[in-house]
Amino acid sequence: MNTGRFARRTLLVSSVMVLFFTAFASSNQDELPTVTHPKVHRVIKVQEMVTPVLMASDEDILGTAVGQDDDGEMALVVYVNMNGKHLGASIQRIPSMIGGERVNVEITEPFYAMAAKPPGGVSHTAKQTPPIQLGTSGGWRYDLANGYCCGGTLGSLIQVNTIQYIMSNYHVFEADIVAGGNGIVANDGDPVIQPGLIDVKCNAGSAQNVAALFKLSSLPNNNVDVSVARVISGMVSPTGSILEIGTISASTVEAFIGQAVKKSGRTTGLTSSQVSGLNATISVQYDNECAGGAAFTKTFTGQIIIKNGVSRFLKSGDSGSLMVENVATNPRAVGLLYAGSTTLAVANPINEVLTFVGSKLRGTATMVGN
Repeated sequence: MNTGRFARRTLLVSSVMVLFFTAFASSNQDELPTVTHPKVHRVIKVQEMVTPVLMASDEDILGTAVGQDDDGEMALVVYVNMNGKHLGASIQRIPSMIGGERVNVEITEPFYAMAAKPPGGVSHTAKQTPPIQLGTSGGWRYDLANGYCCGGTLGSLIQVNTIQYIMSNYHVFEADIVAGGNGIVANDGDPVIQPGLIDVKCNAGSAQNVAALFKLSSLPNNNVDVSVARVISGMVSPTGSILEIGTISASTVEAFIGQAVKKSGRTTGLTSSQVSGLNATISVQYDNECAGGAAFTKTFTGQIIIKNGVSRFLKSGDSGSLMVENVATNPRAVGLLYAGSTTLAVANPINEVLTFVGSKLRGTATMVGN
């Protein structure tokens, strides 16, 4: 049985708006390089106008971005697939100026799911003694099919109407939508386990039930990749403590360019990075079960992009991790991580996630914390 599976999705870039940090030195929140900053917004307007044409005219163009050129000027960045069929011709066809804005070509690889194990230190894959901390390996108890078992990260604890839920991704908890290779589909009340099947040699008997699935069916018709499971009494720390992060704040914070962030996940453990883009548009292909066939392709908008050089921040299996601001005590949640490559990671904005969850659970969803 092959256990080297992530949240088994391939990410395809479509109009990624990566907004690189520039020297907007100011303590004023209005001067932070968000999508509304005049210098950023000016190029975004051009980016949004031309991206559909660029993508449709050349299959080797993976996406676009707002960034900086070699002179430090704001520019439209066009990503070209280094493995493309016509790399040289694709580059030559891209003009140096579009709509009065500079154009910078960047050659990159596509986004793919990967597999890895964490380095030494605190184990994020080991079976814990209850009540468990989050930022740990976990997933749907029956996530095994087609010769593979799958899983991700039990990311964080939320509360709705006084009830506590573990929050992770749709594709970690409830993506099995056909009987297919295992004869079942994900249903309300199914056990969510710790660790995930990928860390117990696909033997659920070696894991422990920590929560019961509450299907939100966030995909394919919504803009967030989220799922929750109602906590089994005594199995999860009621403070929402996350491995190597501790207790977080009950408040959240909006992402901004250059923001220092961190996360605690199944594969890479505790890692830190920096927000490099806002308002990203990406397309993600989802399977219908673990190692199954294609179910649908979802285009997300308004996403957060994070630097992920050499996959130091996010790797396969970290899906479902909560991204928080990089401060020592009671960090505020920024986003819910769900996709990435060796250069970039992607997160749903946390407030959009909580609003969606609250609407499905008929209450106000909040982070459990101080």
